[in-house]
Amino acid sequence: MSEQMEVWAVGRPGPIDEGPLRLIERAVPAAGPGEVLVRVLACGICRTDLHLCEGDLVPRGPDVVPGHQVVGDVVARGSAAERFEIGDRIGIAWLRSTCGSCEFCRRGAENLCPRSTYTGWDADGGFAPYTTVPQDFAYRLDADRPPEELAPFLCAGIIGYRALVRAALPPGGRLGLYGFGSSAHLTAQLAAAQGAEICVLTRGEANQRLAREFGVAFVGAAQDVPPLPLDSAIVFAPAGELVPLALQALKPGGTVAVAGIHLSDVPVLNYDRDLFRERDLRSVTANTRLDGEELFRLVARLPVAAHTTVVPFERIDRALSDLAHSRGSGSLVAAVS
Repeated sequence: MSEQMEVWAVGRPGPIDEGPLRLIERAVPAAGPGEVLVRVLACGICRTDLHLCEGDLVPRGPDVVPGHQVVGDVVARGSAAERFEIGDRIGIAWLRSTCGSCEFCRRGAENLCPRSTYTGWDADGGFAPYTTVPQDFAYRLDADRPPEELAPFLCAGIIGYRALVRAALPPGGRLGLYGFGSSAHLTAQLAAAQGAEICVLTRGEANQRLAREFGVAFVGAAQDVPPLPLDSAIVFAPAGELVPLALQALKPGGTVAVAGIHLSDVPVLNYDRDLFRERDLRSVTANTRLDGEELFRLVARLPVAAHTTVVPFERIDRALSDLAHSRGSGSLVAAVS
């Protein structure tokens, strides 16, 4: 193993086309106590990475390495790290650590832990040939499935699953998805496999075409009104102006879940038009490890697959530009090694 590696790091945040993400040299990290060192095989490219590069999320350290949908193999173990063997295929997700002792951790809501840390934000992530992870926050993965296929599930899939739970969709209900990128196209498959009727409202011909390929009941522009009232809706697009539209599309007693970590301002809501008749508006904050474990159990038995575009490691910056400008559809994944 070389002692040095090239990584993609966020220098000064700014518009992605102005080059905030730089390729720099960094020492290969060592696994600390309770951690494993992972040789990265593939890493999903997420809109959260774009928010970090552009400063919508302020980097929590200089030259932080983004990437939090990591699939790789364990190559070294720190002291007291006995959960995985050398060579095991594991996944690294957004949630990196929690305190384990606050009121939220004790009640099973570790995603709300005030001392939580995150992969690719607080600590270097997977836009690198090697990275580390606390063993308790890694997922054991199926080594027989291609790494590029599994990578999107480690954030897009987990957050979509949590958003689906938060949306309180009744059995056989009608679900509206506002935006149809990496997370939404996985969530649509999960919901459809469980009997839901799906309506997709999204901008961009590529995203609309992908939705039609999945055979959803309705595809329209983001500002359109679904043909029938929705039981639940999830807003994946980082556009606050869609929240009132999603609320207005609900049946009485319906629920809107907002899935993004960053959202532009929500317009002033009209109580009678947008919220009355017991419509619920919920946010989604990160995920718990249980969310990921439940998702991977479902993925093992349901016909859910990521529609991926694989890019070489050297083109991660260009792939983020494509994401910013809505070029392409589905999930972007970098082949790292």
